[in-house]
Amino acid sequence: MASRAELSQFLVDIEKRAYRHARLAVQHEDTALDLVQDAMLKLVDKYQDKPVEELPMLFHRILQNVITDHHRRQKVRNFWVLPFSLFTKEDDDDEVDLLSTVESESSYGQDPRKMLGNQQTINIIEAGLARLPARQREAFLLRYWEEHDVATTAALMGCSEGSVKTHCARANASLTQWLSEHGIKETDHD
Repeated sequence: MASRAELSQFLVDIEKRAYRHARLAVQHEDTALDLVQDAMLKLVDKYQDKPVEELPMLFHRILQNVITDHHRRQKVRNFWVLPFSLFTKEDDDDEVDLLSTVESESSYGQDPRKMLGNQQTINIIEAGLARLPARQREAFLLRYWEEHDVATTAALMGCSEGSVKTHCARANASLTQWLSEHGIKETDHD
């Protein structure tokens, strides 16, 4: 059974990766944060008595279920709301909060041109990830961003190791083509 401190530490450790994963899945920062919080609450509420070793797999499955539920709700909502929204005027209140785009890591002493290029590359990669089918994106994020091995990724996704390899290969091919279309080659980034 995980102690209160171990559970808290697990949630702290997984928070940023889970947020990035959810943000790529739903394409909205506030919604992604809400989904991650919902997943964390469900983990604590239903599985706090599980061993620490089981928490990563449980949390990932909960997060994927929360994201899937969100997409289902949006699909139903859009079915009913979209036709009515055609009769309303669009708001021009789409202000951008510049402070929310600032990275938390210190950039003191770094070359501004390189930082800008890196941020632009990251934005292009994230846009490419957002275009991937959900299972390919999930496999790619688990394997390469969260650095899980094939067996763990297969267990987290509830599929075979061969499926993970296929999803990753297809994601890599799509992302390589996407980056190439945007003028980024392997030698362009560190």
